[in-house]
Amino acid sequence: MKRQIFTADHEAFRETVRTFLAKEVTPHYAQWEQDGIVSRDAWRAAGRQGLLGLSVPEEYGGGGNPDFRYSAVLAEEFTRAGAPGLAVGLHNDIVGPHLTTLATDEQKRRWLPGFCSGEIITAIAMTEPDAGSDLQGIRTTATDHGDHWILNGSKTFIPNGILADLVIVVARTTPEGGAHGLSLLVVERGMDGFERGRNLDKIGQKAQDTAELFFHDVRVPKKNLLGELNGAFVHLMTHLAQERMGIAVAGIAGAEHLLEITTRYVKEREAFGRPLARLQHIRFEIAEMATECAVTRAFLDRCTADHSAGELDAVHASMAKWMGHRTAQTRRRPLSATPRRIRLHG
Repeated sequence: MKRQIFTADHEAFRETVRTFLAKEVTPHYAQWEQDGIVSRDAWRAAGRQGLLGLSVPEEYGGGGNPDFRYSAVLAEEFTRAGAPGLAVGLHNDIVGPHLTTLATDEQKRRWLPGFCSGEIITAIAMTEPDAGSDLQGIRTTATDHGDHWILNGSKTFIPNGILADLVIVVARTTPEGGAHGLSLLVVERGMDGFERGRNLDKIGQKAQDTAELFFHDVRVPKKNLLGELNGAFVHLMTHLAQERMGIAVAGIAGAEHLLEITTRYVKEREAFGRPLARLQHIRFEIAEMATECAVTRAFLDRCTADHSAGELDAVHASMAKWMGHRTAQTRRRPLSATPRRIRLHG
């Protein structure tokens, strides 16, 4: 089924991304997996290629194009390349909107050029050891000391935690405010009292540095408040649709890639004197997987188009996230003759 949402410009961008991956990522990825972290050179290369700050205004070095379909192309190609460690989706589609919509003019001049060039790598720190993603349970505090805040607390499971030069930290600025007593403070590399813990070992995505962060009496200037005081809850909720769509697009791209691998394998592997693809049961399984991918893709493409037009609501964004990753999950009986590393079901 031919996809309808991409123009010639999007497809030209896709070729740019593929060239970048082949030159700057794929040859080094096995080493990054061993190291547990990607090279900063790759981030700078992504900046030179125009892959960072796609929606950032051109005056700050960005692409000046808010069309989410370009982000969708990035997510699809990085997923198909098996290279989630270079977390451009986090940088562009989660942190980026906070900076472009909430930052003051002075903050934009200070941070966005480096954000687009790859000189400034970003992260967002919300999850805590005892609170998870429950905003009301956040214990990291920022107390007002006139011209600065004093930040104390810890965060965990933070993607880009080791590499990040700029971390948006969710902190409690009003003790009695519950979820509405939180603010976003920008902590920069080198601030006294800001320490990074372990680069956490994970089951997968090993090249993606994921860390613990600690804040011990970190002096954060008042000029590093991002958005409104006590406005973090609203700010974080505003961009959830885009975050969910990024996850959804990566999910269906992964499922389609696995289907391609599986289909190729059963055509090449022989058992009982003939290719596996000749066995009726295998053909049924492949047909079922192909159908699931096609139906999910049709829905997600519609959601992508709606989001690019500013028309996607929270309900359909949540549906897209669920469908995208459900399709890629190991949730049914495996293809018994396929290698374990590529099983879609089970």
